[in-house]
Amino acid sequence: MSSNEGKAAASTGGVGFGGLLFIVFLVLKLCNVIDWSWWWVTAPLWIPVGLVLGIWVITIIIAGIVALIDR
Repeated sequence: MSSNEGKAAASTGGVGFGGLLFIVFLVLKLCNVIDWSWWWVTAPLWIPVGLVLGIWVITIIIAGIVALIDR
């Protein structure tokens, strides 16, 4: 058994669902199959980031409110 076999089995690589969806939308847009705005074509890339940032901001606000109440 080579030293790389254990590492290859544990690693995750490739394109995720959002990346695959973006590629599909991109190909459809460039082939003029869909007439969507570029915002929607790139949405699979930025919506997950926006959701994580939104949850993070809400968590910070709640933590701040709890800290003020516990004073």
